[in-house]
Amino acid sequence: MQSMNHKPISARTRELLNAYGLKLKKSLGQNFLTDSHVLSKIIRAAELNKDSGVIEIGPGIGALTERLAEQAGKVVAVELDQRLVPVLKELFQHQPHVEIIHGDALEVDLGAVIQEHMRDMKTLHVVANLPYYVTSPILIRLLTERYPLTNIVIMIQKEVADRLAAKPGTKDYSSLSVLVQYFAEAEEVAKVPSHVFVPRPQVDSAVARLTLRERPAVEVKNEELFFKIVRASFAQRRKTLLNTLHATLFARVDKHQVEAWLNEAGIDPKRRGETLNLEEFATLVEVIDQKLTALS
Repeated sequence: MQSMNHKPISARTRELLNAYGLKLKKSLGQNFLTDSHVLSKIIRAAELNKDSGVIEIGPGIGALTERLAEQAGKVVAVELDQRLVPVLKELFQHQPHVEIIHGDALEVDLGAVIQEHMRDMKTLHVVANLPYYVTSPILIRLLTERYPLTNIVIMIQKEVADRLAAKPGTKDYSSLSVLVQYFAEAEEVAKVPSHVFVPRPQVDSAVARLTLRERPAVEVKNEELFFKIVRASFAQRRKTLLNTLHATLFARVDKHQVEAWLNEAGIDPKRRGETLNLEEFATLVEVIDQKLTALS
């Protein structure tokens, strides 16, 4: 197929889909970006150069992949939809620094991908246009598995982007907010209206950038317990922290004991989980970890 780079992205997208007889799969959350200005914002946010390696999750039919290939030294695009793989391979057949991999980003051995394809790169980035239904699982994997990433730039549903940088006590603050901010500094780079996608989704999106910290925002000895307590604290948002933790994690412990733990951590048992900042969660986990160790 001849290059269609001279065409507007929306026209190019439709032509490629028609040429290969493809229909988008709603089950995969496929909404392809057709706005070059938004693509430019994503590229700028990733801060790439020829020493940069990029893992792109969900390249679709390659509009963003083309721009990444222009800026980065290596691009590995992981596409779940088998039907799109031959389209992508044909589009990038003359660009040896672009690799197309068929697979699920939640299952692909990203460590092996990095080792095989990114060894000569000085910085490593993840760029993705993520379907809503996999945003949290993919982010959690990328952060908790501690790949040597400089940043993660993702286009996601606007309401999810709002959660990533949300402050304690706000409606958007969630367990995902705490997890993301533990590992990274989160910021919204751009708002993206729904009309720049094919097909048009029912909600607006946003581009978010996560800049990975050299070390977590707070010191936590027992990370497993930290994340358990964070998740439990948001499980029943209308309940007090005392009632929520007792009901979800410590039902076998006397409630007065749980109340004593909170008091020792300097946290009012009547507060709700979404009012705690990272430092308070870390202090609480330190106290509970010591008490549980003593009880065992």
